[in-house]
Amino acid sequence: MRRTDPVGHGPVRFGPPLPDDGLPVLPELAAVLAATAGRADAQPVGGAPALLEAACGYWTRRGLPCVPDRVTAGPGAPALLLALTAALGGDRGENGQGGDVLVPRPCAAWWAPYARLLGRPVFHVPTPAESGGVPDPYALLETVRRVRAEGGDPRLLVLSVADDPTATVAPPELLHETVEAAAAEGLHLVSDETWRDTVHAPHETVLLSPAEMLPDRVTVVTDLAGSLLPAGWPAAVARFPDGAAGAALHARVLDVLTALGARVAGPVATAAGYALDEPEPVTERRAAAVRLHARVAAAAHEAVVAGGALARPPQAGRHLYADLDPLREPLAAQGVGDAQELEDLLAVRLGRPIPGGHRFGDDLGALRVRLGTAGLLGGTDEERAASLTSPSPRELPHVQRALISLRSVFEDLRDDAQRWEPPR
Repeated sequence: MRRTDPVGHGPVRFGPPLPDDGLPVLPELAAVLAATAGRADAQPVGGAPALLEAACGYWTRRGLPCVPDRVTAGPGAPALLLALTAALGGDRGENGQGGDVLVPRPCAAWWAPYARLLGRPVFHVPTPAESGGVPDPYALLETVRRVRAEGGDPRLLVLSVADDPTATVAPPELLHETVEAAAAEGLHLVSDETWRDTVHAPHETVLLSPAEMLPDRVTVVTDLAGSLLPAGWPAAVARFPDGAAGAALHARVLDVLTALGARVAGPVATAAGYALDEPEPVTERRAAAVRLHARVAAAAHEAVVAGGALARPPQAGRHLYADLDPLREPLAAQGVGDAQELEDLLAVRLGRPIPGGHRFGDDLGALRVRLGTAGLLGGTDEERAASLTSPSPRELPHVQRALISLRSVFEDLRDDAQRWEPPR
C-alpha cells in the first residue's frame, strides 16, 4: 500500500519567489555585470574556478574551510536542492519510494515542492516555541520512526539556522540536540544558510552552522540571489562534506546539474564571485541593509503585537511571522477561517501580497502570515535609496506612512476583537 504524503495538498505550488530587499542595485555590482554582459563564454556546470575559489574564501572566513573540489555553483538554490534531493534518493524500495525528505514546519516556500517534483514524500516536523527553521529534536525522532514504521525511507533533513519565514535564529543548544538526533538516525542534512549574514544584532546573537557540529554529514547551501545579489540574478553555491561520502555526493550532484544543463550565467557568475570576495562596497551595503531591515522589522513587530497578534521578535532577514489566532473569532465573523482567507483579507487592506502560512508548509487552518519589511521602505527607487542612507529611517515620511497603515490594519482587527460578542 502506498503511503500518504501528509503535506501533499493538491498540485505542486512553488510559492512566492525568493525575497528581494526592495533596495536599488549596488552600483559596483551593476558595473561588474555590465562589463561582462557581452561575453559569450559559457560557465562550466558546477561553476568556474574563480567562482568556486571565491565561495571557499567566503565560507573559510565563517569558520567553514573548504576546497574548490568540494564546492558547486548553480543557477539558484532551488536547482542545487533539486540536485541534492535527487542525488540522495538512492534506489527506490519495494513500495516505489526512496529518499523521503524532512523539513521544519514552517519552512521556506521553495523547499518542499522541489522534493515532491521528484516524487519524494515530504514530512514537516514541528519547531519549538523559541525559534523556527530547526525541528524540535524529539519531534524529529518521532517523525523518523513513524515514517519508517509506515514503510518510508527518510534520508534528508533540510533546515535553516537563520530562518525564512520566521526571521528567527535557532539557539546553539537546540541546534546541537537536533543535529545529534539527525545523526543518530543516519540522516544527511542540508543547511540553508542564505540569511546567515542578515542577523539583526550580531554581537548579541550566536549563530552556528550544523556543518561545524557534524562536518561529515552536512551540505551547506547559500543562495546569493536576494542576499548578496539582487533577487533577479540567480546564483547559489553549495559546500559538501569532506571524505569519500562527500566526494561521491558532490559527483552525483554534478551529474544531475549536467543533465539539467544548470549553469550560472557568465555575467551573473562574475558578479557572484565579486560579491563573495566581500570587497568594501559589498560589506558596507550589506551592513546598511541589515540595519535598515532590522529597524523596520522591529517597528513592524511592535505594530503587530499592539494589534493583538502574536509574533516572535525578528532576529534576521526581512520578515516577521505573525499568528492571528487570538483574533480568530472576530476574523471568522468577517469570513476568515484559514490562512488563505487571511492572506486575501490582509492583501486587500495593506495593498500588497501577504503570503499565508500555508505557503510555508504550515497548517491551512492556522491563522499565520509572513509580513515582509521590503514593502515598508517606499514605493520608488528614490524613497528606497533614502531609506537605506537615512540614520533614522523610521522617521522618513514614506516609512512612517507604511508603518501607520500596518498599525491601523492591526488596530482595526484588535478593535473588532474587543467589540466582538459570541453568538447567543
